[in-house]
Amino acid sequence: MPRRLDASSPGFAADFETLLADREAVTDDVSAVVGDILHDVRTRGDRALLDFTRRFDRLELEAVGLRFSQAEIDGAAASVPRETADALALAAGRIEAFHRRQVPIDLDFEDEDGVSLGLAWKPLESVGLYVPGGRAAYPSSVLMNAIPARVAEVGRIAMVVPTPDGVVNPLVLAAAKLAGVGEIYRVGGAQAIGALAYGTATIAAVDKIVGPGNAYVATAKRMVFGRVGIDSIAGPSEILVVADRDNDPAWIAADLLSQAEHDPDAQSVLIGDDAGFIDAVVVAVEGQLRTLAKPEVARTSWERHGATILVRTLDDAPSLVDRIAPEHLELAIVEPKAFAARVRHAGAIFLGRHTPEAIGDYVAGPNHVLPTSRTARFSSGLSVFDFLKRTTVIGCTAGALARIGPAAIRLAAAEGLPAHARSVSIRLNRR
Repeated sequence: MPRRLDASSPGFAADFETLLADREAVTDDVSAVVGDILHDVRTRGDRALLDFTRRFDRLELEAVGLRFSQAEIDGAAASVPRETADALALAAGRIEAFHRRQVPIDLDFEDEDGVSLGLAWKPLESVGLYVPGGRAAYPSSVLMNAIPARVAEVGRIAMVVPTPDGVVNPLVLAAAKLAGVGEIYRVGGAQAIGALAYGTATIAAVDKIVGPGNAYVATAKRMVFGRVGIDSIAGPSEILVVADRDNDPAWIAADLLSQAEHDPDAQSVLIGDDAGFIDAVVVAVEGQLRTLAKPEVARTSWERHGATILVRTLDDAPSLVDRIAPEHLELAIVEPKAFAARVRHAGAIFLGRHTPEAIGDYVAGPNHVLPTSRTARFSSGLSVFDFLKRTTVIGCTAGALARIGPAAIRLAAAEGLPAHARSVSIRLNRR
């Protein structure tokens, strides 16, 4: 059974701290293995990719080729059933429309001292997109990662996807084609991250790597950060639902399980102000678990990491939400916007009883790549901004330099940097 917390109980503070620390030890320490893999890819390049793919994915890349051909991509896209392809296209259109609204404008102005100032946004030259294979093959993630990069006008997008036993989900390739990605390699794991970071004879290095993966992929991204940029180190999925008694318990149960089915280490939490309603949701979760085709993952997640929190009133919930800083926050309550205005830390907020988190995973438009493991306290979800960099621009006339230069000279002298001071003073005829 999931944890049952009561905010009015004497031991709640300690119980809540235990809940917050629940998954801190979830990440496997695979640093040594990943370090060896990255070193091998850096030194042996394609040959290392061939060897690791044979070992981990049971696939002979020499026979099928490291890169998917355009014919393979087109064939996979053509094999997708029409209704599914239409749904994918609807999702892609909505995702693109939302992200186009994020594109920033350059700044260019002259301030009161006559100094010309600006901020120029430029796209990254190249990005590597990691797409999980096997059980976690999600075409929606391809759209969420590739479309913002294309909207930002990134010059080159290279995608890597593991194909265990040579099998790839056709929808993944169809989504890549729809998103405008034609450079796709059948390699995964830490070795794929190494290839994107260091480059090989076949896969040119990129400037930034984005996309989710297992512990080996996450660790590899952490290790190559600095040589290349990365989006984030994503942990298992999580959802926090704040719900009142006027909900259908079956709806809330389904929402909790929507994240629990992702991973045994995923976390689903319910906050409510009615004990009877919370009990009904727990019963509904158990009933729905019995209907899932593969309930083991969701059951493990719910029983190991799930929790319910009873509060005296929902006015007490925002402070708890901020401490949890959830990836997904559902507000199945009467006035969700007013509640949301009181929340500082959440990756994405879903307003009202008719906005399940799953709608955000696919067709709402905002990105579903979101901060996990309480990192919403200091980070945001993936966006067009992740594929842009900004450069400041400064221009002084002789008059502008005369107005602000003396202050710069004084500050440089105060910091003991005479050459800094001289580079300004020499232009003001102050030797």
